[in-house]
Amino acid sequence: MKIAIASDHAGFPLKEEVREYVAKLGHEINDLGAYNTEPSDYPDFALLVGKALMAGEAERGILICGSGVGVCVAANKMPGVRAGMCHDTYSAHQGVEHDQMNVLVMGARIIGAALAFECVDAYLKARFIANEPRFVRRLNKVMAIEQQYMPEAAKAAALKS
Repeated sequence: MKIAIASDHAGFPLKEEVREYVAKLGHEINDLGAYNTEPSDYPDFALLVGKALMAGEAERGILICGSGVGVCVAANKMPGVRAGMCHDTYSAHQGVEHDQMNVLVMGARIIGAALAFECVDAYLKARFIANEPRFVRRLNKVMAIEQQYMPEAAKAAALKS
C-alpha cells in the first residue's frame, strides 16, 4: 500500500520511527516532512498528506504532531480526507472499518513508539466494511455534508477519482 506520512517538528522523532516501521512492513512510503526538529507549522504537513490522497498518490496517510489535534483539524478541512486521531488500537481499526478513515493521526507527546506501532498495524490491516448498510449510509451522509459545504473542492476531488 502507498502511505503518505508527515509531521511537524514536534512529531518528527516519532514519525521517523513510524516511517521505518511501516517500510519494514513492506509498504511504499512517501515521506512529506518534516525532516528535522526545527520549528515548523503543522498545517503545512496536513496539507501535503491531504493533497497526496486527493491526487491518488497515496492510498492512506499518517500524520503526527505534538498532540495530534492540530494536524487532525487541518487535514479534515480537505475534501475526501477523513482523518482520525487514534491513541488506541480499537479506534485505529474501527475508524477504517466503520468510517473509511484514510488518515491516522497520532500525538507524539501522548503515545510512545510501541503503542504507535500497534495503532499503525491496526489501521493498515483494517478495511471499510462496505457490505454493512449502516456504515455505507453514514459515510454517504458525511460525504453529503462535504459536498454541501465544499462543493467546488469536492467536485474537483471527484473528477480525480
